[in-house]
Amino acid sequence: MSQPVLLFPGQGAQEVGMGADVSAHSPEAAAIYAQADDILGFALSKLCFEGPEEQLTDTVNAQPALLTTSIALLRATEATLGHPLHASAAAGHSLGEYSALVAAGALDFADALRLVRERGRLMKLADQRAAGGMAAIIALDVARVEQICEQARAESGEFVHIANDNCPGQVVISGHESALEQAMAAARAAGARKVVRLAVTIAAHSPLMAVVQDEFAAAVRAVDIHPPRFPVIANSTATALTDPELIRQELVGQLQNSVQWTASMLYLIDQGHDQFIEIGPGGVLAGLLKRIDRRFRRIPSVATWEHIQALPQRLA
Repeated sequence: MSQPVLLFPGQGAQEVGMGADVSAHSPEAAAIYAQADDILGFALSKLCFEGPEEQLTDTVNAQPALLTTSIALLRATEATLGHPLHASAAAGHSLGEYSALVAAGALDFADALRLVRERGRLMKLADQRAAGGMAAIIALDVARVEQICEQARAESGEFVHIANDNCPGQVVISGHESALEQAMAAARAAGARKVVRLAVTIAAHSPLMAVVQDEFAAAVRAVDIHPPRFPVIANSTATALTDPELIRQELVGQLQNSVQWTASMLYLIDQGHDQFIEIGPGGVLAGLLKRIDRRFRRIPSVATWEHIQALPQRLA
């Protein structure tokens, strides 16, 4: 049996109650939540387990909450298996890239937690300095959405582009308000099955994040980054990260660069990886992978204690 690729979800996957049952059953998971509470100076665990949803969804809280939950699930899984979860590679969607780097040993959990808290704070600050937004475009191909964004940029004089290429037929665009609205209208006119404004007031993975990039780069420079035990696939380039300096460049550049999720999964499949496990709430990445390659229709998702208990049989 080949070693699995570990997949970690990003912002949007958070949900009130995540991690509560795992923390109740696993001392290893409970220890991760306790460590997060101590480092951040407030009860992040209670926010994950009980909400309220409005506070959990706030990007400054959602980012550390998702990282903490993913790593708690990973540690509980390893304790149940009785050994570290040996992986061939890892990938994380946007914020999930930090979880992947912790899993690979490139980042210590404590450093990653502080980084994503700061990332969330700065992304929220970016909205105050350069307001924008994001929208999902369903059932138009990437090339057509690129054309729509190019036209909206030309007509509005402002910026919009593809922020996330999630899977065939699911693209997220990001940019200034007026350019975003124009692109959304054009996508509807071009026959998109659905155009959905996302419930965020930030233009993530776009040049609007440049207003906070230098501040975040300083935070990234301040932490130790180690060579990963296995490759982590970069969101920006869909290639393997193995060098600490390239990891630093990726974490900083990722604020502005598009998430190449389709290309990342195709890269892994082309490299011969044939087993995947999603670790974190939501099950979103399992659904995306199924749309990218129909051979992966039922990959394991680890989001609850029941999932963890069933995993050894699914890996057998």
